[in-house]
Amino acid sequence: MVDDACAVRGPGGPRSPGMGNRGGFRGCVSSGKAEDDWMPVTELGLLVKDKKIKSLEEIYLFSMPIKESEIIDFFLGASLKKKDLKIMMVQKQTHVGQRTRFKAFVAIGDDNGHVGLGVKCSKEMATAICRAIILAKLSIVPMCRGYWGNKIGKPHTVPCKATGHCSSLLVHLIPKFRDTGIVLAPVPKKLLMMAGIDDCYTSARGCTATLGNFAKATFDAISKTYSYPTPDLWKETVFTSLHAEDPGSSCGYNIGFLYKKNKVN
Repeated sequence: MVDDACAVRGPGGPRSPGMGNRGGFRGCVSSGKAEDDWMPVTELGLLVKDKKIKSLEEIYLFSMPIKESEIIDFFLGASLKKKDLKIMMVQKQTHVGQRTRFKAFVAIGDDNGHVGLGVKCSKEMATAICRAIILAKLSIVPMCRGYWGNKIGKPHTVPCKATGHCSSLLVHLIPKFRDTGIVLAPVPKKLLMMAGIDDCYTSARGCTATLGNFAKATFDAISKTYSYPTPDLWKETVFTSLHAEDPGSSCGYNIGFLYKKNKVN
């Protein structure tokens, strides 16, 4: 479950030893809440809770921003999987000394064309992981999948070449034939697997030792797979006759009126 790191909750929930009655770590939103407990604070959230929006694809189609993680839980809650890519310590020099915090990189996906990446810093490791999960849900993007060669079976690779960059890093995703696996470093490979990609060639240029930039560049390349709609994604246009059968339609009425007017003149 995506809320493994969120076992420590606020007031009213279980507390870790040594925390006393302070309510544990803050800022952790569990995805296991009942739908009735969710109180939407955005217009999009109200539409989702009223079931007027049927799927995430409708949200992506109109480029509506998702500002509540519960929207993702509503559609993908049961199928979401979470993986901690890396947890590291970062330091900042202040006038009172060094300040040490934990930085968490978390990937979340459903193995079926949706993946997100979240990065967050906090004084507590559990809080950093928990908030990174929330950011990963808010950043979930759809990934377009395709075939290499014949369209046999389910989509298994990227539909076309895609390039993502972050800082000095460039990551290229290239389609690959079936049942050959993903050629990539272990950590970014998890992002592709969580997006539902089984086969893919990759090429990386730059300082790949910086894992954070490597993961962000891979996520940028994943999000660009929908930047170019291939012909199989083009919506079929249905052409209708100029003289509509319905006399009450605006098209048929206006054309018929102009035709009669010109004929009289």
